[in-house]
Amino acid sequence: MELNRQANILTTLGHPGRLAVFRLLVRHAPRPVRPGRMAEALAIKPNTLSVYLSALAQAGLVHGTRHGKAIEYRADLVALGGLVDFLVADCCRGRPDLCAPAARHVFTREKETPLMPETSFNVLFICTRNSARSIFAEALLRDLGGGRFKVWSAGTQPGAALHPEAQRLLERNGHDTAALGAKGVEEFRDADAPAFDFVFTVCDRAAGEECPPWPGLPLTAHWGMPDPARAEGSEAERALAFADAYAMLRRRIAAFANLPFSELDRVAMQKSVDEIGAEAGETA
Repeated sequence: MELNRQANILTTLGHPGRLAVFRLLVRHAPRPVRPGRMAEALAIKPNTLSVYLSALAQAGLVHGTRHGKAIEYRADLVALGGLVDFLVADCCRGRPDLCAPAARHVFTREKETPLMPETSFNVLFICTRNSARSIFAEALLRDLGGGRFKVWSAGTQPGAALHPEAQRLLERNGHDTAALGAKGVEEFRDADAPAFDFVFTVCDRAAGEECPPWPGLPLTAHWGMPDPARAEGSEAERALAFADAYAMLRRRIAAFANLPFSELDRVAMQKSVDEIGAEAGETA
């Protein structure tokens, strides 16, 4: 019976550890995540994570796909949608005007897909330290966006300043670094903060962290890539890691800036920014 199936799903999600794993996978959806990344992001032991994933899989909430010796996991968004529909289907006997705001949003979200206006957009890029990757993205979109974007960047654990190699690379490529600096993401959750149209994470750690939803429900995507600041080797090899990160972000930013915003509704735009993040060479 449907009641028993949904009750089993709710029981599975009633455990804080399993719920944390499922929420992480939902934040990464529709892309998969490897167990090692999940264990690192959630600070749990691999064998504990394996137990959680097994329970979620039995409830039909996640699916694993093997790639060689590795297994990647995805959240089952159809199952999640079924649970949400089950919970709100009888809300106030079908009267969404009497339901809580969140429930009203569930009733109307599929009907409200307005086109993206051809105007200025507020964009935020997030990584952990806000010293290289998110700074690259901020500088690139400002310079490649044709004046259509107001851009900020922030870190979940911001450092004291830009990474010296990141600053040198930006200056060599003609970017003005005077206004760039490491900032905490909480600065952009205040009442006076800009209302964002897009929020992108550019490192896996930031994408995996527990964060409340952004006001106004901006479009979000994960454009993860390796942290050049963690590169090892000679000075030339470390500099190459920064150059690779900059080049990858430049491709993505250029693709984003050239999207036909006035021709896309929110669903199509979400698909487009997800595809940009899934370009060849991204870390899985």
